[in-house]
Amino acid sequence: MTKTIDTATSTDLSAGKEIKAAPLISRKLLLFMVAMVLANIGGNMYGPLLPLYLKSLNASVVQIGLFFTLAQIVPLALQILGGWISDSLGRLRSIAMGSVAGVFSYLGLILAPTWQWVLLGEGLSSVTRSLVGPSFSAFIAEESAEESRARVFGITETIFMVVAVVGPPLGGWMADVYGFRIMLGAAGGLYFIATIIRVAMARSAAQAKEANPEKLSMVSLRRDLGLMIGMILAGGVITWILLTDGVRDIAFSMSFTLIPVYLQDIGGMSIQQIGWLESIFGIFMMLVTMPAGWLADRKGDRVPIVIGFFLEFVAMMTLIRVSNFIGYAVAWAIFGLGVGLMSPAYQSLISKAVPEKMRGTAFGFFQTSLGVVSLPAPWIGAQLWERVSPRFTFTLTAWMGLLSIIPVWFKFKLPAKGEQAGSGDEVTIKGAQHKEE
Repeated sequence: MTKTIDTATSTDLSAGKEIKAAPLISRKLLLFMVAMVLANIGGNMYGPLLPLYLKSLNASVVQIGLFFTLAQIVPLALQILGGWISDSLGRLRSIAMGSVAGVFSYLGLILAPTWQWVLLGEGLSSVTRSLVGPSFSAFIAEESAEESRARVFGITETIFMVVAVVGPPLGGWMADVYGFRIMLGAAGGLYFIATIIRVAMARSAAQAKEANPEKLSMVSLRRDLGLMIGMILAGGVITWILLTDGVRDIAFSMSFTLIPVYLQDIGGMSIQQIGWLESIFGIFMMLVTMPAGWLADRKGDRVPIVIGFFLEFVAMMTLIRVSNFIGYAVAWAIFGLGVGLMSPAYQSLISKAVPEKMRGTAFGFFQTSLGVVSLPAPWIGAQLWERVSPRFTFTLTAWMGLLSIIPVWFKFKLPAKGEQAGSGDEVTIKGAQHKEE
């Protein structure tokens, strides 16, 4: 793990020498982020517009909701496996494997003749996300010191959010001017460049830190899953993270897949304007992720998470009350601030609450568990849209998120170092570390 210090230099009093401190972001982590940005600019060129791509292929609102429900099934089977592969073979190896699958996923998206065929491309994309997603946060955690981890997550989130600033308006402009397929081809080209960088990093790691990967076996998979289930059932921080984030994921899955359709059909926004709204979200998220990391390190992870939940509530209530681009821009700016506050704190909290060797499995398990509970949410949201009203879906989402503040404030507390009792999480984690060592 890279040791990091805030100050630029420190003084060794015994030797009377000035020693340069390590930067918060190592060179390897910086190159890692460059590849992440290139890959996800491509993903953000088409991701926010995917419901409109499906609509252009003659999918109805209910069919769009069904599509996103079906698209979640493959990740459910792969997320935990992806995290376990990351823990066993290494973070960079796992990311490289996922990136190769990602290249083929773009071919599936571009060549799809109907909206049903887009599911094939999304299925391959799910393989990519399952291998890359758990490794992303785990790699950053391993390249940071615990006392500054939220700040490192804040900095990397800020770098990463370039994708939300550049990708959506670029994708919206290209889709408007040249059509969806040309836009998807350009996005795929950026992803291919990122894949080359990732494969090169994996080859380098295979000769160094990841030179001796653990053998993949059902025994090690059962062991890691057993430890994760033990931590979840212990009733501590991990349990409450899963419960509260599960409620939030259900709420937002009901609404967010239909937001582009809402903006176009009810708000009267063009594809380019929708792209610019996503960019505004990214800009405001970038503004707050580094301060959010500092706040989490200084005041505790739950503080920015609580503020973030409240801002998401305000943003959603603003969304259903405005009717022009300026109003929607304000809502998206508030969304950006809310998500930017929460993201570094959530990742930091999870990385501290589980053993280092199990971080990939933990992040994969969380994504899978959340996916299971929110699996029918897009379809339910589409039904509420059709049977009640579009605004009702967003109102329900807002209030579910706001109520999550209560368990976050009272339950998102890690035990103090050296504390021997009182937290189910601590006992389980210590036992897991002993087995790994």
